[in-house]
Amino acid sequence: MPPNRRRITSSSERERKMGQIKRIHEMLVNKEITCVELTKKYLEAIENSNKELNAYITVTPEVALAQAAKVDEKLAAGETIGLLEGVPMTLKDNISTKGIETTCASKILTGYKPIYDATVYELLQKEGVVMLGKTNMDEFAMGSSCETSYYGGAKNPHSLDHVAGGSSGGVASAVGGNLAVYGLGSDTGGSIRQPASFCGIVGLKPTYGAVSRYGLIAYASSFDQIGPITHDVEDAAIVFDAIAKYDERDSTSRGSEPALPTLDNDIKGKKIGIANQYLDGVREDVKEAVLQAAKVYEEMGAEIVYFDLPELKFALPVYYILAMAEASSNLGRYDGIRYGYKAEHYNGTHDMICRTRSEGFGKEVQRRILMGTYVLSAGYYDAYYKKAVNLRGAIVEAFDRAFENVDVILAPTAPVTAFKSGYLFGEETDQLEQYLSDICTVPVNTAGLPAVSVPCGVDGEGLPIGMQLIGKKFDEKTILNLAYRYEQAEHKTIETKWGVKL
Repeated sequence: MPPNRRRITSSSERERKMGQIKRIHEMLVNKEITCVELTKKYLEAIENSNKELNAYITVTPEVALAQAAKVDEKLAAGETIGLLEGVPMTLKDNISTKGIETTCASKILTGYKPIYDATVYELLQKEGVVMLGKTNMDEFAMGSSCETSYYGGAKNPHSLDHVAGGSSGGVASAVGGNLAVYGLGSDTGGSIRQPASFCGIVGLKPTYGAVSRYGLIAYASSFDQIGPITHDVEDAAIVFDAIAKYDERDSTSRGSEPALPTLDNDIKGKKIGIANQYLDGVREDVKEAVLQAAKVYEEMGAEIVYFDLPELKFALPVYYILAMAEASSNLGRYDGIRYGYKAEHYNGTHDMICRTRSEGFGKEVQRRILMGTYVLSAGYYDAYYKKAVNLRGAIVEAFDRAFENVDVILAPTAPVTAFKSGYLFGEETDQLEQYLSDICTVPVNTAGLPAVSVPCGVDGEGLPIGMQLIGKKFDEKTILNLAYRYEQAEHKTIETKWGVKL
């Protein structure tokens, strides 16, 4: 049976609720449930629902129950536990976990078990989290629907006929379907925000450098950023504060200021900018939902400022030229010699590498490697790659100028709601349409800025609509504060029938 499309809670209902993480924390501290019991509930929900949602690639019950038992031991001894301690969560399958298979949803990494943990997972383990497993994604994070996965795409918990989004579709499906309290995804061109928007939840893409990338299997190193996907803004702030730490193993790492303490600050007088170009080509109902959100901010005392940002038209080609170039370099290491999949039949080393890569990579990954190699090749480097690098600088400067006059920028997260499964890869669909679906999100990654996507309504089919708030570099606290105040004012909590009900 298909799930109920959605249920939006009323204001009075929402006021009786708190964030998922704090609610679970109180349940554990008050001994309403043990951590092992809680973990078993989530593992049972995954067992019951994952065949339909396809959110998880790998489930780790032994790891989860062992971590939960440690939390129960602390509670039994009367020790204090942190907010994230004992809270069941998940990781996108491109975040390294020692001894646990990490595939990037690709055949070429079948059986690969890292020998170290990513920094973000190290930090969360210190917080005492419970990891339920590794979630589905577009292969090597290349895609906008999760359908390029070797394991098949994750489904949208609001409608199984629709995609969960990409590339962090598995995390969004798991969190939106209540198969995890929260998860960590990666955002290269919108891969946290777009699936969060499609699944009616919150997705935070931090500033480039705010969260360590050590242990994140790279797609495009100058764009990739790890961030949380959660049920609500408060949870996003809690998780962000736990992982936004300086890491000497990542040369781009800086860390960021805590966001949780400033979450409920007054927003009166804040200037919220709307770039006219962000509304071009956006479906009418999505545009209307975002403009309605702007009215809510005006009612709370914020000032709405419309302005032009013409450089946005360059963001999509700049992103894809540079990201594909970096991908062609980063994915050169997968040759069948050191780890992962290796072709069975070949004649010599060169033939083995060619066959391994041809058999191990999916079509979309191959397409991006070839395009990246093309723009870096002699004769085309100056025409494409060098121009894209220069234009990236112009986009960064354009955002800097914009933030001289506004505190944040409000925009749609995606120009449409969730696609029907198979739509992007149908015989009559132009492959460029997949890339155009990222038009609202890639400017943020190109400029290295923070942005958070929050639900702001539903379309005529009951599918969620998301808006994003874009901030200055390392100013996550401001965008999260504005997102939180909107969430509290509008109570846009979009629920599904799936998973654990607390």
